[in-house]
Amino acid sequence: MGTPLRIGASAVMLAVLVPRVHLGSLLPAWTLRTALLLGAALAVTLLGILLSTLRWRQVLTALGLRARVRTLFSAYLAGQFVSNFLPSTIGGDVLRVTRATRATGSSHGTFASVVLERLTGWLVLPLITIGAFVVNPGLRELGAASRTAFALAVGTLGLLVVVLLVGANPRLGRRLADKEGWRRFVGAVHLGIERFRQHPAAAASVLLVGFAYQLMVVLAAFLAARALGLPIGLTAVLAFMPAVAIAQVLPISLGGLGIREGAFVLFLAPLGVTISQAVALGLLVYGLNLAVSLLGAPAFAVGPKPQPTAAAV
Repeated sequence: MGTPLRIGASAVMLAVLVPRVHLGSLLPAWTLRTALLLGAALAVTLLGILLSTLRWRQVLTALGLRARVRTLFSAYLAGQFVSNFLPSTIGGDVLRVTRATRATGSSHGTFASVVLERLTGWLVLPLITIGAFVVNPGLRELGAASRTAFALAVGTLGLLVVVLLVGANPRLGRRLADKEGWRRFVGAVHLGIERFRQHPAAAASVLLVGFAYQLMVVLAAFLAARALGLPIGLTAVLAFMPAVAIAQVLPISLGGLGIREGAFVLFLAPLGVTISQAVALGLLVYGLNLAVSLLGAPAFAVGPKPQPTAAAV
């Protein structure tokens, strides 16, 4: 979907939600407790980006490439800044590939590392949702909220299986490795499958860090909900925040704006959360990411320092 259509979709969703929102409820009551919770949420969000950077580095290592954590962290923050302040999430990933390639010396391998790092979320997020439903069976009895979250989890896992099956095909994967667009994506998946077959311990470590990163995302949302005084527990956030994360990356809105807030309304209404509170949570989660993304502005403006490249092994 083109950028104008995404902006339009976000505008429509917000136009539906905003008239039902009491503006006074969008901001939390400013107390010391609120400040501490929001400060913790910001710190957890930043920690999540660091963990995601470490996951990226582990993928690069599995692909036989080397880069410093500091270099990758700078590129990741710059990419977050571009993704959150420009109308496309693709731009941030392109920036990451471009800048990290200067360190790794391999454009193809670096592109594959970003694709594979993203794909780990397709496995981790659904498993967190399903795990929360197992731990707290009551969450499975929330009608449309439960069914939608479960459908998003299962659908994402199904799509991941299809991608892996296509990427695992030796002839198809090698043929598409040097192509552009979606064919290059499949080639990147093929390269990752081949490498992780040779280094299963590396695959396990990538997934482990991937779980840690997504749990930080969930924890940040839980702290934001506490700051707003919402009556929801940790297992509920574990069940529904991954589903929100899956929905908001669909290419049908501007940075997930409107989709994220609408998803919170759907998922949290059975738990006693009002429309105003759900929208406030969505905007606050978005605001936390925007605030942390601002740390990438200097890295984006200055660019990476020249450094020796690391050859593939």
